[in-house]
Amino acid sequence: MSRKKLVSIILALAMTVFFTGISFAGTLSEIVKRGELRVAVQSGAAPYAFVDKHGEHAGSMIDFTKGMADAMGVKIKVLDFDWDGLIPALLSGKADVLAADMTPTLKRALKITFADPWMSVQTCVFTKTGAGYQTLEDVNKPEVTVGVLLGSTGETIAKQYLPKAKIKSYKGGGRMIIQALLAGHVDAGVNDDLAVLTALPDFPPNSIRLLDKRLGGKAPLSFAVNHESVNLWQWINLYFNTIRSNGDYNKNIAYWMEGIEWKKDH
Repeated sequence: MSRKKLVSIILALAMTVFFTGISFAGTLSEIVKRGELRVAVQSGAAPYAFVDKHGEHAGSMIDFTKGMADAMGVKIKVLDFDWDGLIPALLSGKADVLAADMTPTLKRALKITFADPWMSVQTCVFTKTGAGYQTLEDVNKPEVTVGVLLGSTGETIAKQYLPKAKIKSYKGGGRMIIQALLAGHVDAGVNDDLAVLTALPDFPPNSIRLLDKRLGGKAPLSFAVNHESVNLWQWINLYFNTIRSNGDYNKNIAYWMEGIEWKKDH
């Protein structure tokens, strides 16, 4: 290879890296310049994100993203999407951050970049109290209809662990599965255990029962950004490291995930 050709290749690579670097470095500065952090959420998923009795967005992830906006010195703009609209909201540039109870998967990571997990949950099967389903084998039958959320990890796991059952997918938040169960539209539901347990107080007492066995291992939940938003991804990881150190993370989890006071406040 001639020296001239080698120099040309090196210069081309350098220019590529340079302009790629500009693209990567732009997102965080653009947010600050814009004065607004745009956050994509699904508001039917208390205590993660929901619209409260005052008509305001509330929830654990809403508070986390408000904290991010405060740390950036910008305002927050919360954008509501159905579950299957969250990733497209990032890809289209409508949102800067995806804040949902979303599990990082290899398939999803082909499209978006996940931050470090901020918490973990486990997938459960739940039925009406008094129903005759005691084990996974009882549910894994052709005559049993299982409700799941469209595009969720629960949908994937249900198909894996309950291949004989009829899977019925719903578009919306986890409460829709409970409502469908109580209305008799499905025989059982599959969702993460925290989402189910925190929703139960909003339904008739002792109307829902979780089967003892969980499906799969613990599933991490993560915020996400565009692949190009490398500096924003790094900043979000730093933000969570910071609030874990100063105690704000534990306060959020204690209030939203471990207590019930938020139900009175919101």
